[in-house]
Amino acid sequence: MSLDADRLYELLPAIHRIRDGEQGGPLRALLAAFAEEFAALEDNIEQLYDDQFIETCADWVAPYIGDLVGYRPLHGLGGAAGPGLAPAVASPRAEVANTIRLRRRKGTALMLEQLAGDVTGWPAHAVEFFEQLATTQYMKHPRLHAPATADLRRTRALFEQGGPFNALAHTAEMRRPETGAGRYNIPNIGIFLWRLRAFRLGSVPLTPDPTDASGRRFRLNPLGADLQLFRRARTEDDITHLAEPINLPAPLSVRLMALAVRSAQAASPPAPDARLDDDYGEGESLVFLRPGNAGGPPTPVPLAAVRVCDLRDRLDAGGNPIGWNHEDALPAGTIGFDPERGRVLLGDVADGPLLASFHLGAASAIGGGEYERSPEGADLPAQRAIRDGASLQPMLDQMSGGGRLLIGDSLRYEGTPAPRFEVDAPSDDASPGIALVVAARNGARPLIEATGEIALAIGRRGRLVLDGLVISGAVLRLAAPAAGDDAPCELVLRDCTLVPGISLLPDGSAASPGTPSLIVEHPFASITLERCITGPLQIVRGAEVALVDCILDAVDASNVAFDGDGAGGPGGMLTLRECTVVGKLHTRRLELASNSLLVAALGPSATETWRAPVIAERRQQGCVRFSYLPAGAITPRRFRCMPDAGHLDAAPHFSSLRYGAPGYGQLRQVTSKAIREGADDGGEMGVLHGLFQPQRENNLRIRLDEYLRFGLRAGFFHAN
Repeated sequence: MSLDADRLYELLPAIHRIRDGEQGGPLRALLAAFAEEFAALEDNIEQLYDDQFIETCADWVAPYIGDLVGYRPLHGLGGAAGPGLAPAVASPRAEVANTIRLRRRKGTALMLEQLAGDVTGWPAHAVEFFEQLATTQYMKHPRLHAPATADLRRTRALFEQGGPFNALAHTAEMRRPETGAGRYNIPNIGIFLWRLRAFRLGSVPLTPDPTDASGRRFRLNPLGADLQLFRRARTEDDITHLAEPINLPAPLSVRLMALAVRSAQAASPPAPDARLDDDYGEGESLVFLRPGNAGGPPTPVPLAAVRVCDLRDRLDAGGNPIGWNHEDALPAGTIGFDPERGRVLLGDVADGPLLASFHLGAASAIGGGEYERSPEGADLPAQRAIRDGASLQPMLDQMSGGGRLLIGDSLRYEGTPAPRFEVDAPSDDASPGIALVVAARNGARPLIEATGEIALAIGRRGRLVLDGLVISGAVLRLAAPAAGDDAPCELVLRDCTLVPGISLLPDGSAASPGTPSLIVEHPFASITLERCITGPLQIVRGAEVALVDCILDAVDASNVAFDGDGAGGPGGMLTLRECTVVGKLHTRRLELASNSLLVAALGPSATETWRAPVIAERRQQGCVRFSYLPAGAITPRRFRCMPDAGHLDAAPHFSSLRYGAPGYGQLRQVTSKAIREGADDGGEMGVLHGLFQPQRENNLRIRLDEYLRFGLRAGFFHAN
């Protein structure tokens, strides 16, 4: 039984308790101090018992338990798990737990797949390439499942050829798999890894197509742009199960999803090459919902009412779009959708309105999203909540005296005129500043959509925090203070997206490339951005800006990403930590740039103001370390930056630099190792530094050598 303060006090004789009460309770206070020590002792004893088991032990105990079973620890993971680093990567717990059974299965595809997942934290699929070799078969033992020629009627097999689930025979190739090139040969094993994650966006209304007069065309993306949908991977329950497509967060395909949906809808048994993992339904990758009556919960649209369609644009003779495919072929009462473009076509206007829950792909949890977060401000005195797309401004007007406003869903919050975030000044100079937090609740991703500037008004020593929001269609502006007011103020953006280019066009491109997302005219302001995606910043001299784990995107490397006045003048003091910057940068003082990528170019219209793509006016102060800088950059002293004398051709190559694309900000494998492993801890430079991808790959190479049987060769391949 726990010895808390009340129980210890009750054990005393009544006469002592009476006298203690008469004297103000000093004995009770003493016993409360004893109770705290007893509680710490009890917790320690309970933890000692938990430390006997790998499932419940502390992280520091896991290597010691591993030593008992002969587990060899891996190094170089850079410390504890961060927001983007899976716990399986930061701690060897899963690998230690599986050590015995992995060794019993040494050299098998099941074991190698489990090992790759435990070591890297990425979903994995193992392939024995000798099973996919075209060979002359022994006539006494024919293998009907492995023909040397392709069956042109097997749509799925033809579509998947050459990928992780290839089922067609290939001739032998002599390159080794360790190089990432050789595949089909007798000793070769391949480990396919999925680096992109599927993030959910739940119960959001469909966005009408602005060019549609019929009222039938919609997009799933709340920003109104095309969007590649991803699969919500189903967890494998047992090590004896080899991963299938349904277990991996891969992009959804029109052809393959149509096969599965048609098979599930058919009354007869499914075709041999179709599978029932249709990805549609509650808790699956995608589901359409009809709003509930009288505020009730939404109801799912049944599978029988949906069709998978190729809804790409139809073009006229001049190549101009005139609509979408299948507009005349889709019957009323059905809903057509295109998972590769995120488009939805109603059979009839009466088939709406609809909501949708779906998954999109990204490399890491940055910007606004429904991933796990902990919004600050729970200790502030005033707490308010808003949901269902209600108007923000009336609630913001009530909160100017401080507190926290929680937005409770992922709906669109429109502001016409744009909402104003205002923090009052304290009544006198002796009072502390006022703090206001406007945040999305954990698991929500609200979209604030406006058509004009969003004014930020922060009083003396005030603090405004925006957390978990996506802001589109508007520029945030922090105006200059009143004359004679030199008191500081603070602006914090955390897990937010200020859409680069202000808003997106239907094809996903930026509507206003190079237009600033945040303008700060307050010279005594301190601005902090953490895990944000934002367009250019225009920061007045005197202000201080710190970016941590952010993408600062001017859409094009020749556009301005950071300056002071919109005309190329120097901006305020800047600090960059693990950031990717696309665009020119001109700052009064670059205090620090660490583990960052600065991708900038002067372009054809270079002026005297932009005599270099990156300019820091005060070069005697500040430091740039373990970062990539464009040619001609004018910066403070550098330490181990790229390119250097030994890597003159080192440059970052990205999977995509278009906001909304699945590989946004992700470095491709062709990028020089001097950049992919050039950070201070051996990780990659840029915003994805916290994923520790090079360390994951190196650890997998070490483990493959340990667990491969003699004569086999293994390599890994990134599926995305």
